Amino acid sequence: MNHTSPEREPVLVTGWSKLTTGIISCLRQAGHPVTVYAGNPLESLPVSANQLEINPSDRFVTVVEQLEEAADSSLVIACTDENEDQKKALIRQLETVFSPDVLIAINTESIPLSALQEDARHPERIIGANWTIPADTTYFLEIIANDKTDTRQVNAFYSTARLVWQKDPYLIHSDNGIRTRLLCAMIREAFFLVENGYVTVEDVDRACRNDPGYYLPFAGNFRYMDLMGTFIYGVVMQDLFPELSKARHVPRFFNETVQDGGLGMVTEKGFYTYKKDEPEQWEESFREFSQQIRHLISKYPFNYAEVPQRITKQPVVQ
Repeated sequence: MNHTSPEREPVLVTGWSKLTTGIISCLRQAGHPVTVYAGNPLESLPVSANQLEINPSDRFVTVVEQLEEAADSSLVIACTDENEDQKKALIRQLETVFSPDVLIAINTESIPLSALQEDARHPERIIGANWTIPADTTYFLEIIANDKTDTRQVNAFYSTARLVWQKDPYLIHSDNGIRTRLLCAMIREAFFLVENGYVTVEDVDRACRNDPGYYLPFAGNFRYMDLMGTFIYGVVMQDLFPELSKARHVPRFFNETVQDGGLGMVTEKGFYTYKKDEPEQWEESFREFSQQIRHLISKYPFNYAEVPQRITKQPVVQ
């Protein structure tokens, strides 16, 4: 990944989802020509620019059906389902086309980076890169590297994300990310409380919206504890930690919801039920909210250290 003129480097984005649409928009805002390979290596499906919600008049976005058509790309941002075989198949496919100096940044939430590198021809050029939806309006980008990855390429990717894509990235030197671990810890406790009848789904959502929903965008967890009084939280956690859920499986009510077709707004039911036009309204509201919260966060800079210390041990953030 050549860092001399990142705003003009051609980038390949693989995948077909809401996430990739946002990534494409983010890259175009930064000036990158973008090629989109939307086919699944296991179930390749040709798609059109309209299906990917790409502006048809943007001549710097090209949808291809063959990876060879994107061979001039200087960076690959790969997005697949959370399936190890699918990710490895895509990496094998990419390595037959791209030279060893082309970085492959692939999303991986629960699959160790080392597992994706183990069969690769050039494991040093494979890193983890987790985005969030909408990728073009949020500051979030999680970068995962390990002892096998090329430090020079990782640093160039980090700098590009921060300076060109206007992200607020963090780098984890380990095998897995932290974003999903933190989220799953909260969801496990929420499941426990709902399953045992202490609260309803609505109660959990109210608690999250009306308490951490206010302070997390402002301070995050640790600085908020400093703001409120770190010692107080130490006392509370000492008493509460033994009582928290240690469940190793998702609860029955969740499995039953999914088995009953409750896949979320796409099926008009999940934890809540939705009328026909509601999902589209929620999508529009969520995007509007994301733009507003980005603007609000930018007014209250966090003042991180200029050079962040890398995370060397998981799951504790140093």
